[in-house]
Amino acid sequence: MDDCVFCRMVAGEIPVVKVYEDPAVLAFLDIGPVSDGHALVIPKAHCAMVHESDPEILAEVWRRLGRIAGAIVAAMDADGYNVLCNNGRAAGQVVDHLHFHIIPRRTGDGVFERWPAYKYREGRIAEIAEKIRKSLI
Repeated sequence: MDDCVFCRMVAGEIPVVKVYEDPAVLAFLDIGPVSDGHALVIPKAHCAMVHESDPEILAEVWRRLGRIAGAIVAAMDADGYNVLCNNGRAAGQVVDHLHFHIIPRRTGDGVFERWPAYKYREGRIAEIAEKIRKSLI
């Protein structure tokens, strides 16, 4: 897509600091990192969100994601890492091209300190599960 910044990166029109590349996938360091070594892993084929993506494209990315994450963790001597994929503006997706963040973490680094969890009211969890199951049909 001509107006997609990630497609332009894949085409070499916008420079990136690559950490991995093959015919299907590109991984590069994020220019606004959460931690040192924060990288993005993208399919070279354009797709916007997980649920809209061809399963083969997702499989191509997923086959490489673990290896790339392991290399980042080793290189950064990290204690762990997050793999995040924001889908849609409400979820924080800024670029409409599927991408996975690999964020190296250190114990006590303060990143994502608080997970905003809550408890369902009585019966609500069953209602939601039923809605989801119906949507899968």
